[in-house]
Amino acid sequence: MEATVIQHKIYTLRNQKVMLDFDLATLYQVETRVLKQAVRRNLKRFPTDFMFEITREEYNSLRSQIVTLNEKSRGKHSKYLPFAFTEQGVSMLSSVLRSDIAIDVNISIIRAFVQLRKLALIHSDIDKKMSELEKKYDTQFKSVYEALNYLLEKDKKELEQQKRKQIGYK
Repeated sequence: MEATVIQHKIYTLRNQKVMLDFDLATLYQVETRVLKQAVRRNLKRFPTDFMFEITREEYNSLRSQIVTLNEKSRGKHSKYLPFAFTEQGVSMLSSVLRSDIAIDVNISIIRAFVQLRKLALIHSDIDKKMSELEKKYDTQFKSVYEALNYLLEKDKKELEQQKRKQIGYK
């Protein structure tokens, strides 16, 4: 399973990286109802920090971002709201869905979550270094800016002097 395919199915909801039940069902090659049924039979394995049902507003917001259901397909107006699984919830799914496909897909999904975490760390490091550079060079650039400003103003004054009508002898 390609990591980029999985990464496009990871969303941020309630300040957490999550995957939705219908995306997971597609990856595991099972029907969404089968996945949800397995989860409901094992609810003790899925506390709220592992899995939660999203609200209607969250679902509508996500639908506008990720065109999940098209007009012609079944389920255009889903009766049930999707489950959102955190990284830990996805890990727990492997104990509920016991097929070889589920195991392989689970490994790929966990790797994708790890990659996203690494990218986030790299991004924050770059931001920090850029801030340090801005602070360091800000005073130097201020001096250069002031010097350039002085020279531009001086040139403007000289041009004004040259444009003035001369009085007296030439």
